[in-house]
Amino acid sequence: MPNEACVPPNSEAGQVAGQSVTHSVVVFDLDGTLSDPLQGIGRSINHALARHGYDEWPIDALATFVGPPLDETFRLLTGCSDAAHVQGLVACYRERYSDVGYAENAVYDGVPAMLQSLVASGVVLGVCTSKLSVFAERILSHFGLMEYFAFISGGDIGVHKWQQLAELRAQGHLDNDAIMVGDRAIDINAAHRNRLGSCGVSWGFGSLEELRSASPRYLCNRPAEVAEQFKRCAPSTAQV
Repeated sequence: MPNEACVPPNSEAGQVAGQSVTHSVVVFDLDGTLSDPLQGIGRSINHALARHGYDEWPIDALATFVGPPLDETFRLLTGCSDAAHVQGLVACYRERYSDVGYAENAVYDGVPAMLQSLVASGVVLGVCTSKLSVFAERILSHFGLMEYFAFISGGDIGVHKWQQLAELRAQGHLDNDAIMVGDRAIDINAAHRNRLGSCGVSWGFGSLEELRSASPRYLCNRPAEVAEQFKRCAPSTAQV
């Protein structure tokens, strides 16, 4: 893959690719952005499917379902739109995920250093994830990352990520300079709907095609690039 470090595909006038930009708040997606959850999510999805009489899927084939809300995932996997049935599948998934699935996870290389660098520079960090906040907090605590985050927004059945960001804005956690960082189009689109900056990351579960089609302001290939791009620094006096 060619080096496209923090390329701003929709640069505004006065911005230059690679130029560090000050953002007071950076909000991260969790699954596919901070950690690789495929084993825990995939096994928990298959647990729910098997308990309800459906065939299990190869774990790798479930990668595309990392990120979107669980109710959407089970409707697509089963072809069933009955609300009660879907809720039963989600409950069964969460039963296993709460027991062991959350720990079947791996933090991406470079993520702890990225978070440490951003916080040390004065950036306020948050998490906005489609999973329940209790699971997000358990995962972050399990890996010793909870201390870096000032707030956590978790989702639930019927709640969209753009609604979560809207609620964070209403609560005063996000200002106009805040930026959303994620690996899927759902993250970028949620940011745009709330008039926030957006940064796609290429190491997760969204393809480059998916990310580019959502038109993020920035696109980063490594956690270190995110840290360098968004850590706070003295404003440059250089003329552009």
